[in-house]
Amino acid sequence: MHRGALLRSDSLVGAVAAILCCAPARAQATQYKDAPPLLVGAAWYPEQWDEATVDRDLETMEAAHIHLARVAEFAWSAMEPSEGHYEWAWLDHAIAEAAKHHVYIVLGTPTAAPPAWLTTKYPETLRMDENGQRAEHGNRQQFSFASTKYRELAHGIAQAMAKRYGHNPNVVGWQLDNEYAEDSFDPDARAQWHAWLKQKYGTIDRLNTLWTTQYWSQTYDNFDEIPARPKEENPALLLDWRHFVSDTWKSYSENQISAIRPNADARQFITTNTMGWFDGFDSYVVHSVLDIAAWDDYVSTPVFDWAPNAAAHDLTRGYKQKNFWVMETEPAFVNWRKTNNPLAKGQVRELAWQAIGHGADAVEYWQWRAAMNGQEQYHGTLVGPEGKPVPVYAEVEQIGAEFEKAGKALSGTTPVSNVALLHDFNSRWAIDFQRHAAKFDPVEELVAFYRPLREDAQGVDVISPTAALDRYKLVVAPALNVLPQATADHLIAYVKQGGHLVLGPRSGMKNEYDALWPERQPGPLEELLGGRVQEFYALEEPVTTTPVVDGGAEGHGAVWAELLEPMNDATATIAKYKPSPGSAGWLDGQPAMLTRQVGKGRITYVGFWPDAATLAAMTAGWLKDADVAPLLPNVPEGVEVCERAGVGRVLMLINHLTESKHVVLPAGMTDLLKGGSVSSVDLEKYGVAVLEAAR
Repeated sequence: MHRGALLRSDSLVGAVAAILCCAPARAQATQYKDAPPLLVGAAWYPEQWDEATVDRDLETMEAAHIHLARVAEFAWSAMEPSEGHYEWAWLDHAIAEAAKHHVYIVLGTPTAAPPAWLTTKYPETLRMDENGQRAEHGNRQQFSFASTKYRELAHGIAQAMAKRYGHNPNVVGWQLDNEYAEDSFDPDARAQWHAWLKQKYGTIDRLNTLWTTQYWSQTYDNFDEIPARPKEENPALLLDWRHFVSDTWKSYSENQISAIRPNADARQFITTNTMGWFDGFDSYVVHSVLDIAAWDDYVSTPVFDWAPNAAAHDLTRGYKQKNFWVMETEPAFVNWRKTNNPLAKGQVRELAWQAIGHGADAVEYWQWRAAMNGQEQYHGTLVGPEGKPVPVYAEVEQIGAEFEKAGKALSGTTPVSNVALLHDFNSRWAIDFQRHAAKFDPVEELVAFYRPLREDAQGVDVISPTAALDRYKLVVAPALNVLPQATADHLIAYVKQGGHLVLGPRSGMKNEYDALWPERQPGPLEELLGGRVQEFYALEEPVTTTPVVDGGAEGHGAVWAELLEPMNDATATIAKYKPSPGSAGWLDGQPAMLTRQVGKGRITYVGFWPDAATLAAMTAGWLKDADVAPLLPNVPEGVEVCERAGVGRVLMLINHLTESKHVVLPAGMTDLLKGGSVSSVDLEKYGVAVLEAAR
């Protein structure tokens, strides 16, 4: 379906409605009639303070339009100070007082930070590294995610919490644990690893065959001989270890879900907070048992770059293919970089609206009040240790007021797109196990492709290769390195149904066991492409190609290049390598890009990592050929356009630059923040406009 200029006609509204009716239900996390559709919140730790302080906190929250607080995720010792002895008075008071101030509660299960009595009495619950060294008590995440005893105790505290608060009308949801991260190699984990392998492969002979263990005489006689290691091993073992870790975190979640769900209202969602591009496990697997996705949005670089952050939002939305929550984000600065410089004034608001534009229904800040002691004393907060607002409080107050103004219009809406970018943990892992080119970072490559697609299409879904593709006109897979036959068949069907599939370098090299396909790249898509990769090269110097689009400039790339070979008369060579420092003679005059029309569909293979200008030319051509137009044409540089559609249509314009920008609208819209009908908007530096289309 065609997405042309903004407000083109009723047919666009009908097309959007058609997309939405086929899409999974959105994350209506605030399923309480009085709760605002958009929520600003903060991580709050009432266990650290007396009741009078708690009450003053809530007054200050309410004044800033903060209607959400996450509590208790590190409070196990306060809730269960000794085994089987519970103390709820402080939490009862906090939840009851929060209700009086219109602050809804997300309860965190406290399993990321077990109490000292637990690890002292049950030392077998402590995590063990691959060299057999047990963690000590202290800090957090010192537990083993596979420990049978720890799971028993985690189930117990989750069940006790659910029995007490599972029907509390002010509790909207549950966060399991906090930022799943650490593997363990303790005896429980190793035994489960061996049982997992036996379940998957059935016989040791089958594992030996699929892992090619004849290499370096790795052949095993039984499953118990197989080491548990996260690096410097057979690639098949490494990939399966990550699968095992993913399944273990999934079952870790299920253990607590089984304690909460029978004792809680159905309207209380269950989630956990993941960490953007973190790849310690497959988040599609872990999220499969959760109600909504949530993530912790922290700026990892000294200078904020909108594109990686936008892509991480879309990545998180793609885990469940519905709206999500930002469970933590920074109130101007963090404490874990070498120099913890703050976001500029206005950028906290800019980040909040970017989250909403990409499908968030809540934005929570970490943390509310500075703790008197502890490892994160210097982290940014909204109020100081004495409880009075710090400078960023006023900006969050503005965000809260704006969320209230725009919330009704955004209720029931979600981002929609005709363009998908395929993200695959197996492929990321496989490339990272064997980079071959040190600078080949699969996330950097994905973001490199994402940036121009997002700028031109103004909407991109980041999804798994196994997700439904029928509604997308263009599907781009930058480095689909691991390509099982079933996934290949899924992509072949998409192309034959009329879609355009674009593959980037290193695609189709491995099967699901991280073994090379007997066919050369792109493996099971070789016949569809009518071409293959003759050889691949890691680059020390850049390469140059003939123009990648008709009438355009020559192309440039770095890091990686592949020599392609057309094998079908219907397969066309789009660009060839020119003699250049990086070609080393092998690539001179050889094909760099191939494409083939297949019925109404098309498949394209890009054999090198293009630079930004070359990628922009490529993506513009792909979008034009796929008949995907921008939502809002002629947008000034640096202005991000986000759309959420459903019951109505809302456009968000975000200026990521320090220069003011003027944006002309093709038709009048309602300015939800300033009021009135507008035909153009002026955005100050880091400025935001939220605009509703006429219904």
